[in-house]
Amino acid sequence: MVLHVNSENWKELVEDSTLPVLVDFAATWCGPCRMMAPVLEEIATEHPEIKVAKIDVDESPELADMFRISVVPTFIAIVGGEERGRFSGTASKNLLLDKLPALRG
Repeated sequence: MVLHVNSENWKELVEDSTLPVLVDFAATWCGPCRMMAPVLEEIATEHPEIKVAKIDVDESPELADMFRISVVPTFIAIVGGEERGRFSGTASKNLLLDKLPALRG
């Protein structure tokens, strides 16, 4: 299941997570973001060792600013509360995971 994250639950769901977190910075008006939604659902279902989180940049602009997000979708690997990689654009499930190797341990 993809978790919906905002500034109120960011610390609990992402920073304090014992699992690596794939964070998707997206927007409802973004076509490529909508294209990536099924890919993220697949990752969440097939990889229980990875937490998948989605942030709407319009609803949580402070988080987008904190990570200097200028393009959506942008995917960030957070491990131990720290950014360990990022990728912007669309990709297949395997390519996305390959672009963010920190998620695989």
